Amino acid sequence: MVITNPWHARGAALLRVVVGIVMLWAGLEKLIGTPGGWTAAGFLEFATAGSLGWPFVSGEPAEGAVFSPLHDFWVGLAGNATVLQAIDALVIWGELLIGVALVLGLLTRFASILGALMMILFFLAAWDFAYGIVNQQLTYAVVFLAIGGMGAGKYYGLDAWAGRTAFATRNRWFRTWFLSGDPADDERGRSIEVPSGVAEAPATA
Repeated sequence: MVITNPWHARGAALLRVVVGIVMLWAGLEKLIGTPGGWTAAGFLEFATAGSLGWPFVSGEPAEGAVFSPLHDFWVGLAGNATVLQAIDALVIWGELLIGVALVLGLLTRFASILGALMMILFFLAAWDFAYGIVNQQLTYAVVFLAIGGMGAGKYYGLDAWAGRTAFATRNRWFRTWFLSGDPADDERGRSIEVPSGVAEAPATA
């Protein structure tokens, strides 16, 4: 897809940058802003029991009730030091690198896919349905997919340059799945090409 309205293009770029800053901030907070170092152990062990609300349950759920069918799985991960260390690194550096990629508009679709995958995993871990099926993690996942789908990195981002490099020109799969698709100028050009065998309309005064 190509956005032709300059204000809409600026809006796509603004959305990309804002979400990138959110991710970058979250990663920096975990990396340097948490005394003693951040770990996912507490979340995995104590915040993965899940919650349910209407229409799944009525009344006040019993204290300590476990609703998530994946609760034991997440608690088991928290108890494995090697796996937990890997999870901590993936979360911290995943948030940092996704944030940097979105702010710069470089490798936007790849970063958006990874961001959506991360949010879906957070969504499954939290299992938070106290206020319905939509929560913060699922909302962010949809936003990530929208950013990648519209190829927001080609609007005021480095994907506009990277999509014209020799490697990206030779390997369209890389432009499609890792960058932001074809550069906006190329897409506009193809959209007005006259198919072969079709005569152009004569110019009118």
